[in-house]
Amino acid sequence: MEVGYKLSRFLVKMHIERKRFGKMFPHIAKEMEGKEQGVEIDSIRSDIQTGEKASPNKFATYMPDVIDFIRRCDNEQQAEEIINYLEKRGEVSRNYAQRLKRQLEEKGVRSFGTKKEEGYYLKQGGL
Repeated sequence: MEVGYKLSRFLVKMHIERKRFGKMFPHIAKEMEGKEQGVEIDSIRSDIQTGEKASPNKFATYMPDVIDFIRRCDNEQQAEEIINYLEKRGEVSRNYAQRLKRQLEEKGVRSFGTKKEEGYYLKQGGL
């Protein structure tokens, strides 16, 4: 059995025996082996603008990534602290952290995008 999960921007795959997986994660294993899996779709929108307006909160299930955190920083020192912290926690790879630090050093903190101010997600989500 191959199991994959997304960690930040990277997909991590591991191979595990079905029996062992079932012991470690009984509820997930039962759900995966069930015959009826899926997500119900109750509407279709061909126009992006209409779809965005109909969505009550486009950030409801959104998980910020390292770039989102960097965009909240006021200066390069804060951004480097964020990168180091996420690397230490294993949420960004060493290679990716080095690339981020290089961009930070060469182009500055605003090269990652405009600053996300307080309430950014509330404003963008239409709340």
